Amino acid sequence: MPTEESLATGQRSLGDPALDYPLWPPLTAGCPRTGTEAVSYPVEVDYAYEKADPAALFDTAPTNSVPTNGTPARRGLERRGLERWAPLLPPLLAPGLGEGSTPLVELEPGVYVKDESRNPTWSHKDRLNRCTTSAAVGVGAPGIAVASSGNHGASAAAYAARAGLPCVVFTGPDLPPNVDAFLNAYGAVVLPVPWEARWPLLRQTVERLGLHPVSNLTTTHTGHAYGPEGYKTVAYEIFQDVGVPSAVFVPTGYGELLFGVWKGFTELRRLGLTDRVPRIHSCETAASGPLARAIAEGLPAAHVTVGPSAAYSIASPVSGYRGVLAVRASGGRALTLDDAQLADAQRELARAGLWTELSSAAGLAGLRSLGAPDLSEGPVVCVSTSSGFKDLGVGTHRTEPVAPDWDAVGRRLRAAGLTG
Repeated sequence: MPTEESLATGQRSLGDPALDYPLWPPLTAGCPRTGTEAVSYPVEVDYAYEKADPAALFDTAPTNSVPTNGTPARRGLERRGLERWAPLLPPLLAPGLGEGSTPLVELEPGVYVKDESRNPTWSHKDRLNRCTTSAAVGVGAPGIAVASSGNHGASAAAYAARAGLPCVVFTGPDLPPNVDAFLNAYGAVVLPVPWEARWPLLRQTVERLGLHPVSNLTTTHTGHAYGPEGYKTVAYEIFQDVGVPSAVFVPTGYGELLFGVWKGFTELRRLGLTDRVPRIHSCETAASGPLARAIAEGLPAAHVTVGPSAAYSIASPVSGYRGVLAVRASGGRALTLDDAQLADAQRELARAGLWTELSSAAGLAGLRSLGAPDLSEGPVVCVSTSSGFKDLGVGTHRTEPVAPDWDAVGRRLRAAGLTG
C-alpha cells in the first residue's frame, strides 16, 4: 500500500491542543510538555483534512444531499480493511491481515452489535496493532514490546510475526492457557509477571533493547500515539452501514477504543458528512471503574484498586484522558457494570448466535442497564470487542457423555426441553 496515501501531518497534544509535534517519531509516552508526575496527557495524530475526498472515502451521495442523520448511500467499495481508510490513518507501513470490515448485527429493531471478534486475532486490537506495528516499521525498530492481559498481546504478536519482527509480551501470572498458547503460536516471548511489574519491566525492555512499545509507558494511561487512530475505523464502518446512531456503548478498559470511536465520528462531522456525533457511553467493570471516577471527580485520569472480576480484559487500575474527553465531549455517560450484568448480556448475545468474551459483553450490558433504548434519534450500537475464546473459564466445561441408545438420548433431550 503506497504510504503517500496517508494525509497525516503531525501529532497534537490532547492536554494542550496548541502544542503540536512532527509525525515522526511517534510519541509513545504522551505529550512531553504537559505531563506531570501525577498525570500524563496523550497525543493524537492530525491530518490535512482539507485534502480528503469524503465522497470517495465513504462512498456517499454528494455532501449537500446527505440527510441530517448522516445516512449514506450504500453502493459498496472494492477496498476492504484498514487500507480503505488509508488517507485518514497514519502510514500503513506494516502488512495487514485483513483487519476491519466487521459486521453490524441487528440484535433487535434499532439495536445493533458491532462484532469485533471477526478480526484476524478475534478482537478489536487488530485495528490498533496494524497502526502501531506500522510505527515500529517506520522507525526501524528491531521489534515490539507490549504489556497485556490477553487480547492486545495476541494481536501485537500476530502483527509482529506478519512484519517479521520479534515481539515481547509481559502478561499477568493468571494468563489463561488458551491465550498463552495463542501467543506462543506466533513466536512471541511470553513473560508472565505480577500485574504491578508489567509496565516497569516494559519500560526497561524498551530502554535497554530499543524495542518499540505498542502499549502504555506512563503513570496514567497515554498509550501509543498511532494506536487509537485504527479504532476510528469502527466509527467509519458504523456510519457506512447505518449512518450516525444516537449512541454507542463501548467496553472500556483504558479508553483507547472509546476515544477512537468518538474521534471517528467527529471527523465525519468535520468532513461535512453529518452534523452530529453520537453519545459515546463508556462501559467499565464495577470492580475498577477508573474512568467513571475520573469523570465524577472532575479529574483527567484516576487510579483505583481493582476488585475481583472475571472481566479481566477491562479491569483496569488506571484511566487516561482520552476516555474523559470522549465521554464529556459527546454527552455520554460513564457506566459501571457488575459481573452478573455482564454475564446476563453475554448470555443474551449467545442466544443471538454471538459468542463473546465476558468483558466484550459490557457494551450490551451498559445499554440494558439504562432500560429500554431510546431510538427517537436513531439506532444504538453496542460494540462487542472479542471472542468468548479469550475468557478465563474456557476449556474447563466438559459435557457429560451420553449412552448410545435412545432412552439415554431421549432423557437428555427432554431435560433440554425438547419433547416429541
